[in-house]
Amino acid sequence: MRIIFGLGNPGKEYQFTRHNVGFVAVDHLADTLGIEIAKSKFQALYGEGSHQGEKVVLVKPLTYMNLSGQSVRQVLDWYKPTPSEWVVVYDDMDLPLGTVRLRVKGSSGGHNGIKSIISTVGSQEFQRVRIGVGRPAPGKTVIDHVLSSFHKEENARLEETYKQTTAALHTFIQVDFQTAMNRYN
Repeated sequence: MRIIFGLGNPGKEYQFTRHNVGFVAVDHLADTLGIEIAKSKFQALYGEGSHQGEKVVLVKPLTYMNLSGQSVRQVLDWYKPTPSEWVVVYDDMDLPLGTVRLRVKGSSGGHNGIKSIISTVGSQEFQRVRIGVGRPAPGKTVIDHVLSSFHKEENARLEETYKQTTAALHTFIQVDFQTAMNRYN
């Protein structure tokens, strides 16, 4: 079993913001796997399918970013995966735009969605795929930055980022997270 959580905020006004790259990355993965993310449960939209004999669950929490842990906890309680069977995909301001980094554990790094998951799961030891969205421009607040949309030239760069993220997640599904880290970090 593989469970992949993409973090973001619900609502059309947030659809293409920096904070929603986790949602977009999971949507890209869903397209390649033929999984429709349309079921509603766990305070989330989710979809189930399989890939090369492996059950795959894709989840987009609808709790708003700061409460993502509530949804993640419900999914984990329902499916009961081991720590090596699930991963969280989210935006990271500390990485340059378009950079993808995989890690097996760590602090929240100031990310409120990850803080929420750490709090509700009771551990920092869960796998993550971080997608760089860059730092705010001088004079721009963090909130304004993560809730802003990407510029046209940034979107072109992100298409490659989503391809890399999808490839890394395919490796996670087919093999394991360590192999994905070795190939894509």
